[in-house]
Amino acid sequence: MSFYQNIYNLLARPLRALFRVQVTGTKNLPQDRGCILCANHTSLLDVLIISAGLNRQVRYMAKKELFKIPVLGSLIAALGAYSIDRGGADVASIRKTIRLLEEGQLIGIFPQGTRQPGVDPKTTAVKHGVGMIAYHAKCDVVPVYIKTKKNKARFFHKTHLLVGSPIPYADLSFEKGGMQEYKAATEKIFAAVCALDTEAAES
Repeated sequence: MSFYQNIYNLLARPLRALFRVQVTGTKNLPQDRGCILCANHTSLLDVLIISAGLNRQVRYMAKKELFKIPVLGSLIAALGAYSIDRGGADVASIRKTIRLLEEGQLIGIFPQGTRQPGVDPKTTAVKHGVGMIAYHAKCDVVPVYIKTKKNKARFFHKTHLLVGSPIPYADLSFEKGGMQEYKAATEKIFAAVCALDTEAAES
């Protein structure tokens, strides 16, 4: 049994209980290929909530400062996170991400770039790295919405994890790449993430 599986078996159930995690749409998560998991970002705890709620390991790009936080840094590293320097162009981390996707792994990315507690995700700006990575890895993207009261993670308050249908690479309308295409693709992806909240409210 892998180290990750041991950690998952030990912590997933307590974490799901702690945040009262309810998951909808797990059948939408591919099990047999590399793809990007794209979610809104409300809390430092989002990584733990997503990992505890899903039945497949998610690897995350996380800013290097998080690895310096006691306990949290060690835990996210154990869950498969790896560092990225957001102060500059961290080419090595981006190349590693593309390689992991090509190897069939699931990569979690938060396009908002930083936590936005208490803010409606639809009103926030997004960074366009997810579009660039999807273009180079030629992979699908799975939208995920973390739904909490007032967009804040709280112990013992319900957290709804909504997993949407994968967005096929072909639907991202890439032609030659470049910043404009990356921007358009990322905005389309994040619109699909935010739409999951509306769909949940209407169902």
